[in-house]
Amino acid sequence: MEYTDTYKTIGVPSEGLYKEKGSKFIAYAFPVSNEIQIKEITARLKKEHHSARHHCFAWRLGPDQQLFRMNDDGEPSGTAGRPIFGQIQQRELTDILVVVVRYFGGILLGTSGLTNAYKQAASDALTNAATVEKIVETVIEVNFDYMAMNEFMTLLKEFQLEMQESHFDLSCQAKILVRKQLAAIIMEKLGNIDKLRASAIVDNL
Repeated sequence: MEYTDTYKTIGVPSEGLYKEKGSKFIAYAFPVSNEIQIKEITARLKKEHHSARHHCFAWRLGPDQQLFRMNDDGEPSGTAGRPIFGQIQQRELTDILVVVVRYFGGILLGTSGLTNAYKQAASDALTNAATVEKIVETVIEVNFDYMAMNEFMTLLKEFQLEMQESHFDLSCQAKILVRKQLAAIIMEKLGNIDKLRASAIVDNL
């Protein structure tokens, strides 16, 4: 996909529900940032819904949307995780986990019925969610002599940059947040300041 330094996710958790022939599909959508969070949430939901027949999910991580997983949790292959993930894809979301918990109602739905049920449950949870757009940022570590302070602070003000950490003495250090699209420009301008070194860039994902 074409690179962009913005991405869409959801702001807060949301829920959805779909019922079909006695089966109840309860959907949960969560904003997440790593696989540890995902494991904790799925484990908690399995504990809360310990009597449910299936706990199916799909998730996607990262602004580039390249890290993802689908899980059918015992449902016929492709009938649960894939339709859940399809709703994530349709809305172009990332940094998100959607879990659909199924309570079996005693009547088999068939593969098409299951696919539709998991799709509708996930869709309901995501429809109820507030979508937010976030910016991919880079952390730039800067080391400079105190005499370069004025030029450094002027640059921060010019580009409205946020300082994460700072230590100002005869030798100064700081970490600044920069929109990824502007990182090369900021690095060049920092490089033009005498007695200043921009030493490291780390993606702040």
